[in-house]
Amino acid sequence: MPLAAIAVFALVAIVVAALLPAGLVASKDVERDGETVSEDTPYAVVPASVQAVADRVSYAELGADVAVDTDLDGRVFFVTVSEPAQSVLGWLVGRNEPEIRFLTTEEKFGTQTPSQRRTIGLQMMRTSSQVAQYVALTLAGYDPELVPGTVQIEQLLCLDIQDQRCAEYVPSAEQLDEGDTIVAVDGAEISTIDNLTGVLAGHQPGDTVAVTVDRVDAGEVDVEVELVESPEQPGVGIIGFVPFDSRSVRLPFEIAFDTGEIGGPSAGLAFTLTLLDELTEGDLLGGVDVAVTGTMQLDGSVGPIGGLPQKVSAVRQAGIGHFLVPAGQSDEDMAAAREVAGDDVELIVVADVDEALAALQRLGGDPLPDAGMTPTP
Repeated sequence: MPLAAIAVFALVAIVVAALLPAGLVASKDVERDGETVSEDTPYAVVPASVQAVADRVSYAELGADVAVDTDLDGRVFFVTVSEPAQSVLGWLVGRNEPEIRFLTTEEKFGTQTPSQRRTIGLQMMRTSSQVAQYVALTLAGYDPELVPGTVQIEQLLCLDIQDQRCAEYVPSAEQLDEGDTIVAVDGAEISTIDNLTGVLAGHQPGDTVAVTVDRVDAGEVDVEVELVESPEQPGVGIIGFVPFDSRSVRLPFEIAFDTGEIGGPSAGLAFTLTLLDELTEGDLLGGVDVAVTGTMQLDGSVGPIGGLPQKVSAVRQAGIGHFLVPAGQSDEDMAAAREVAGDDVELIVVADVDEALAALQRLGGDPLPDAGMTPTP
C-alpha cells in the first residue's frame, strides 16, 4: 500500500507539473534601466522540424531548354525551431539542457502583436525565397531580374540604446508599427522606396507629413508623423525605419516554395542549394543528405540565424550527419551548438554560397558548372 500510494502521488505530481505554467518557477536576471531584475520565463526556444526543401519547391511554365532534376541523389534539409509556452515539467526537464533556451514574454513578443509577428515572419520567408531564386538562377547561368516591391516597415530606428535596450525610438514609432506597408505620403502614392525618397526629398527634420499605411488586422490607417534627420544625409528628413527587402525576382519560368505557415529568413541558403542542384547538371550532394541553415544575401554571402543550438538538436534527432551553418554566429552560439552536436553532427561553417558549394564537393558532390559566378544585385 505505501508503494502504491507513492506511485499514485508521483503520477499526480507529474500531471500537475505538466499543466502548471513554467512562469511559476522559471525566471532569469535581465537589465532594466541600469538595474538587474528577475523576470519570469514562460516560453522557450526548442527544436522543431527538419524538412527536405525539394518536397516544397515546384516549377511551372518551363521552356523546352530548361531541365529540372527532381530525382535527387541526396537532399538538402532546412531546419526550424519553435517558441511554445512551457510547463513546470518542461522547465524541470530542460532547464540545464543547452538546446533549450527559456524566454521572457518581451524576448518572445517584443513590442509586436502575434499578428504582426506572423506577418513579419512570413514576409521574411518570402524575401528569403526571392533572394534564393535570384542567387541560384544567376549561378545557374540564367538572367533573373530584380523588380522593386512595396515599402514595408521591418524595424523602426532607435535613437538611444541603454542596457542593450532601446530607450528612445524615432518619433514616428508613436504612430507606425513594424509590419505596416506605406501606401501614401502627403497624398502621393508610394509603391517603391524610390517613390518614398522622392516625396520626402523636399522635407527637413522636424517636418510633419501625412502617411497612409496598410496595417495588419486594421486595413488602411491615416497618421501624422514627424521626420528625423537622416544619419547618412544631414539636413534631410526621413521617417526613420528599416524596410523589408520586398523586391521580387522576374524569372524565365515560375518557381514556387510551399512553406505554409513557416516564417523567418534562415532557410535562404537551403533554398539556394536545392535550386542549384535541380537546375544544373551533375549531383551537388553526391548522395549525402545535408542539413543547411543561414540567410541568403543578394551578393551570395550567408548571414547568421537564431536558435542554432536548437536547430543542431533537431538535426541530430533526424539522424543527419552534416550541418552547414553561417560563419557569422557568435562564439557563444557555436560553443553551445558544438556541445549539442557532439560526435553525431559535423558542423560545417560557411561564409557564402561558394564556400557552401565547396563543402558539398568535399562531401562527394559534383562541382557546379562555372562555379564562382558571384551574383551582383
